[in-house]
Amino acid sequence: MKENYSEDTIRTLDWKEHIRLRPGMYIGKLGDGASQDDGIYVLIKEVIDNAIDEFIMGFGKTIEVQINERQVSVRDFGRGIPLGKVVDCVSRINTGAKYDSKVFKKTVGLNGVGTKAVNALSSSFEIKSIREGKLKTAEFAGGKLVHDFDPAESHERTGTLVVFEPDETIFGKFRFIDEYIEQLLWNYVFLNRGLTIIFNGRKLYSQNGLMDLLSRNIDTPTCYPIIHVQDNELEFAFTHSTSQYSEEYYSFVNGQHTTQGGTHQAAFRESLNKTIREFYKKDFDANDIKTSLIVAFSIKVQEPVFESQTKTKLGSQHIEPGGQTIRNYIGDILKRRLDNYLHMHPEVADALLKKILQSEKDRKAMANIKKLARERVKKASLHNKKLRDCRVHYNDNHPQRLETTLFITEGDSASGSITKARDVNTQAVFSLKGKPLNSYGLTKKIVYENEEFNLLQAALNIEESIEELRYNNVVVATDADVDGMHIRLLLLTFFLQFFPDLVRNGHLYILQTPLFRVRNKKETIYCYNEQERQTAVKKLKGQPEITRFKGLGEISPDEFSHFIGKSIRLDPVILRKDLSLNEILSFYMGKNTPERQKFIIENLKLEVID
Repeated sequence: MKENYSEDTIRTLDWKEHIRLRPGMYIGKLGDGASQDDGIYVLIKEVIDNAIDEFIMGFGKTIEVQINERQVSVRDFGRGIPLGKVVDCVSRINTGAKYDSKVFKKTVGLNGVGTKAVNALSSSFEIKSIREGKLKTAEFAGGKLVHDFDPAESHERTGTLVVFEPDETIFGKFRFIDEYIEQLLWNYVFLNRGLTIIFNGRKLYSQNGLMDLLSRNIDTPTCYPIIHVQDNELEFAFTHSTSQYSEEYYSFVNGQHTTQGGTHQAAFRESLNKTIREFYKKDFDANDIKTSLIVAFSIKVQEPVFESQTKTKLGSQHIEPGGQTIRNYIGDILKRRLDNYLHMHPEVADALLKKILQSEKDRKAMANIKKLARERVKKASLHNKKLRDCRVHYNDNHPQRLETTLFITEGDSASGSITKARDVNTQAVFSLKGKPLNSYGLTKKIVYENEEFNLLQAALNIEESIEELRYNNVVVATDADVDGMHIRLLLLTFFLQFFPDLVRNGHLYILQTPLFRVRNKKETIYCYNEQERQTAVKKLKGQPEITRFKGLGEISPDEFSHFIGKSIRLDPVILRKDLSLNEILSFYMGKNTPERQKFIIENLKLEVID
């Protein structure tokens, strides 16, 4: 029976209903906080962006951010929202000062939409504006105004305070991961010298801008000191790593981290190649210049156009409407400033040349190996039993691109269960054949010579860089036994050794699957640890049936659909800044067997299950 399409089927939603019904249009994917691009972090970012805009305009040098479990508090010391417009600015779409380019010329906020989205998607939302000796407070729940207080006298410093808690009915049982938030806040201070952010009592401050960003994020030796240049609306810093293979970019537009690049990143790469070729008077291959290159650059653009609401890729062609193109603007500065720098620092110029020539030598030595490897991948892709692909990919311009996931499994039984249970639109499966090679200390050559590594690299499409990565979430799905843990460690070593930027950009995860199934005739509870098992046994009472899952193949496809759908549990692989990547890999995967054995003995825990 066909539905009747008439005037009665047409609905008009108010602003909060529309945001709550279609949150993905405003904040990207929802998620539970395991991924750094989950919506709960976008909510934090949108509130902080408004405080940053005040700092950029010269008001308020300190921002205080406090997170207490699920409640977020952001206090700036800017001018404060005009008291008569406080409610409108957080609850009325198309209302805000961002539309006045004289007041906010190069802002990072959502043109007056951001705080409305935060308000609508929060179970509680409070805003306070202190201005001209008066305090205005308004409280909301789910975007609905609960209390609108009259302005009162206040002796507090001017500025704005926003306190909110994301709505659990929309985000589920979410969690904030401090490392993600701290990285976001560090980026703010790197891009805004002179700004201080206090995060849960810790002071974040940068004196050297993007040079500090690279210094904090590079954990391998470099070929030469970081080259750092600032010129009007463009700032950049770069160097080459001695041991990293891939190219890595930290690019920003008006303070927004454009993780997917865009016109500015393409222009920077092109201009860098051109300047280096002209300086050395040699037509270097672009691959030889970008191998091991690590870049941070920031550009300010008036009225930027992004390719999505979450602003991860710039689409603008011009530095300002009707003005110079971004390509020419970046090209002119790089040509002038980088050329001058290399002339003034001959020792850096020599080290850079040496690195490029070494990359050229390595590329030519590997040319035949790469050719054979690509032919093998092409042949295998015709009947590739290892990869069961999905329809949508991360490098597509598709609404579901953020949900794209590749599960890397061990053996046919596990991959079979996941394949039958998966969402064919967004979830792909790559099946390993036994234990992969320990790649620690090996060169990139092994990636092409080892068939499994080569096919995995091709499936992810990360040979040159992660810009064309095909899956947003790369998930290691192994059994919860010794062999499974070993395979997990070998895969982590592979990614950290050859593609650390995949990890740094928050794409690598570990799939958590239940260890126990506790059930009676009425109810089934899946438990991920011993504590959950004990709670389930108490809840079901009597003597419920308890099943211990050791391998993924033991879990039926029908059951698996519960664990890789909306309630999927993913543990992100996070690189802590206080640990050296080389030291971690050396300790766990190197040839220091006695030290590892001692560590295992001292930290071994035996768990007795009733």
